[in-house]
Amino acid sequence: MRADTAVRWSGQEAMTVATSRLLEDHRVVFAGVGVPLLASVLAQQLHAPNLTVVLEGGIVDPRMEPGLLPISTNEMRAAHGARMLTGIVDVFHYAQRGAFDYGVVGAAQVDTFGNVNTSVIGDYEAPRVRLPGSGGANDIVSSCRDIIIVTKHERRRFVERVDFVTSPGFLDGGQSREDAGLVFARPVAVITDLARLGFDAMTRRMTVEALQPEVTLADVRDATGFDLLVPDEGVPTLPPPTDEELDVLRNLEHPPAETSAPTTGRELQP
Repeated sequence: MRADTAVRWSGQEAMTVATSRLLEDHRVVFAGVGVPLLASVLAQQLHAPNLTVVLEGGIVDPRMEPGLLPISTNEMRAAHGARMLTGIVDVFHYAQRGAFDYGVVGAAQVDTFGNVNTSVIGDYEAPRVRLPGSGGANDIVSSCRDIIIVTKHERRRFVERVDFVTSPGFLDGGQSREDAGLVFARPVAVITDLARLGFDAMTRRMTVEALQPEVTLADVRDATGFDLLVPDEGVPTLPPPTDEELDVLRNLEHPPAETSAPTTGRELQP
């Protein structure tokens, strides 16, 4: 791989690439749709061919077609070429038994202790915005070994305390997650278009681990609604996406030019 790419990239592409690099070969990842799934398939294509992807609908190790990644686990194409089709209850039982190395989820809000909100913005009884809810995210964050959160870095998303804890991070910090009985899984990273963030080992507060290319620490602070911890030794910059990573990623996102549009049946009418 060339580290000095001549191809420009978007913030979402940098976020997806940075997430994919955390996923190791011969592991199992429970991925949500969108960027989590895209990053998982990108890792399979580049450096982790034996990474097993699991989807919430009970789909184990599907084979994703370039340009045709599903936007929902209820789509039939989400199961294309899967090694096993089971049920949603079975998948969450596997998670609770410790079968999944990674859980990758998105977030509408995330706070200083890594708690995730995908339920409501504002008061729960009278919200300004009602969001999709948990789906399987609470189970993923509560059960998978290493939790990776991916989201766009904006002040409205990075808040001191989430309006509603849909999926538990380190709750109130310190040992509060363990005290709540969540002793197996833990958030390990928050990947955004601006940075890779982690959590302090003692306080569990969010800390800046690395910056995305061409991003400054001031950019990250300006886009965060609370004070981030910063290591005394400074913050490194992540390697930029390579040409190969961008080529594979863009091929996964967009159908090849020669792919024809799906037929509607009207073409058969006289």
